[in-house]
Amino acid sequence: MKVRVLGCSGSIARGCRTTAFLVGEHVLVDAGTGVGGLTVRDMRAITHVFLTHSHLDHIAALPLLLDTVGTRRAAPLQVFALPQTLDALRQHVFNNVIWPDFTRIPHPGAPMVQLQPLGVGDVFVVAGVTLEVLPARHSVPAVGYAARGDGAWWVFSGDTQGQEPAFWPRVNALQAQAPGVGALVIETAFSNQEEALARKSGHLSPAGLARELAQLQPKGAFPIYLSHFKPSEGATILAEVRALESGFDLQIVDLQTVDTLDV
Repeated sequence: MKVRVLGCSGSIARGCRTTAFLVGEHVLVDAGTGVGGLTVRDMRAITHVFLTHSHLDHIAALPLLLDTVGTRRAAPLQVFALPQTLDALRQHVFNNVIWPDFTRIPHPGAPMVQLQPLGVGDVFVVAGVTLEVLPARHSVPAVGYAARGDGAWWVFSGDTQGQEPAFWPRVNALQAQAPGVGALVIETAFSNQEEALARKSGHLSPAGLARELAQLQPKGAFPIYLSHFKPSEGATILAEVRALESGFDLQIVDLQTVDTLDV
């Protein structure tokens, strides 16, 4: 299964796009500004979008995606998320103020997009991709995802402050069952200098990341890809992670250096 890293930055700058992953050809996980790097043909091929939460850096391109290909689609785009995330989209995005209500356009019975609720533990199968909803702890209701095709699992934490008791047991369970986990994407949004801000905003620092990765069993079984660096802090965050890395038997990779994960 191929996972294209369309965007993995915590914000925008030249060469930095916010979170979006294309899993196979038809499944989009989060819809940040990275979606803008797709061709119209690629956008049109997307049938399902799975959102981790409601924050702008993860949904910004969803309205524009619909504006680009909504009328070219044979069926409504299916957007799955927690009920609280869907409520935020209805109230604050598709409200005919910020953006047209594409849940009722061009016709209520045949809209461009349909919003579908999900919950932790739900499993979906879309175009040969199995996707499981994982728990996450953030400043707003949030989830992560695990996805696999014919091979190993690709695991995405979503935005997280850690300390979610059910996340690592599930990741360890996926690893224990063949074919195991092939890659884990986890955020590290702030440097250790801003640990207090990281906690208040529901994110990880390198110190917080170390506490989280200590729960992996076994360690070193698959690469760890770090995402969500703030563009102004990326070098500092990565240096702090490298300083901690010697204490772990782990392969840690800056996700911004990767175009596609093959798992």
